[in-house]
Parts: sequence; C-alpha cells; structure tokens
Amino acid sequence: MTVVEPEPTPLHTVLGPELGQLFTDLHSEHGVRFHFGARLTEIAGHDGMVLAARTDDGEEHPAHDVLAAIGAAPRTALAEAAGLALVDRADGGGVAVDASLRTSDPDIYAAGDVAAAEHPWLGTRLRVEHWANALHEGPAAARAMLGREVSYDRVPYFFSDQYDLGMEYSGYAPPGSYDQVVCRGDVGKREFIAFWLSEGRVLAGMNVNVWDVTTDIQRLIRAGARPDPEALADPAVPLTELATA
Repeated sequence: MTVVEPEPTPLHTVLGPELGQLFTDLHSEHGVRFHFGARLTEIAGHDGMVLAARTDDGEEHPAHDVLAAIGAAPRTALAEAAGLALVDRADGGGVAVDASLRTSDPDIYAAGDVAAAEHPWLGTRLRVEHWANALHEGPAAARAMLGREVSYDRVPYFFSDQYDLGMEYSGYAPPGSYDQVVCRGDVGKREFIAFWLSEGRVLAGMNVNVWDVTTDIQRLIRAGARPDPEALADPAVPLTELATA
C-alpha cells in the first residue's frame, strides 16, 4: 500500500516531526510505502479500471484501488443562514462559540465537531473532531441553556490504535507552539510517554502503550507545570510529584 501525504510525516499537524517519524516507521514495518510532500492530482485508468494515481510532483503510483481521505468540513450552512458568527476556514472553520458554548446569538448554542469554542485557559479557539469532545460538550451546552455557570475547559483529548500500538494524546501543541519534546520510557520498544514543552511548560502529552496515566498527564497540562526536564524524563519520578513543579 502507498500513502500519499502532503505533510512531512503522518499526524504531523498534531505530533510534529519528532513523533510523526515514529508512525512512519511503524507503518513502514507493516509494508506501507509513504510518499510525503505531494498531493493526488489524477486517478488514471482504462475501461473503468483504476491503473495508477498521479501526484503533483509528477510521480505515478500503480494502483487498482484508491481511497481518498480528504478530511472533514463542518456543516455550517444552517448557522450561516441564521446569521451566526463563523470561524474562517483557514483557522479551522466551524461555528464560533464562547466558553459557555453560546454562539453570537445569545439564544443559540452549539456543541460537538461544528463548535469552535474559546478555551478558557489555552487562550485559543479550538474545534475538536473527536467523539469524546461531543460527548462532554453537549451536556455542558445543556447546563448553560438552563442558566447554570459553564466554562468548558476540558483538556483536548483523542486516542488511536494502530497495529499493536495504542496511544492517547492530551493537550494542544501544534508544530511551532513548542520548543522541546521530552520522552520517558523506551521509545524503541514503543512504550513511553512524550511531552511537548514551551519554555518549560507542559503543553501536551502522549502515552504510547503505557496506560492509566492520562489523568496525571492532564493534571500537568492544566496546572501549567514547568517540571525539570530530567525528572520529567525519568520513569522513577512519579508524574504526581511533577504537577506542582
């Protein structure tokens, strides 16, 4: 199988190049061939049969089946027709809501994949495409509708299982927002926790084949902890001791 990917690594916009390479190696070991830095431009065939996929760098990849994963776009037509404020597509798109999930119309709320919410302590607007986000935002919006004080401030989270690798990612650290990646555990065996830091502050963490640590990782992120990198990398130092560092 060949994967054509415009970014330099898989999951690049979330993990950056440091950990993205881990997933390149993982899939390559299972026979996947990557073609990075290119986009699909044409599917060539004959008599209704696919024969090749062509990319914008002039390459041609023989194929009989092509799956185009073009991503998802929030369906905002109804919100637009209602005159609600939207977020520019270049910034992730979606319906603009505040921390209580209220739209620009004080009587209308939005939750789930379509809602681009102001995050109280991340200092940015996020639209999270994961079922866990929709699971928690819906009840939060309902509480706000009932007049209760609501500030939706959950740590962004998603998980993925790929072959024998299971991972959970918490936080928000896109490429360019961090200046250091610290790992504790055995990266070679793919049993470790990675942390993305900016000026020493923990922005995000990903546990790979290490379980029951999500709460501790999220506590570090929420606390704005700035632990000593050596202690953060040392599995002998409990994460619970670093939340106040």
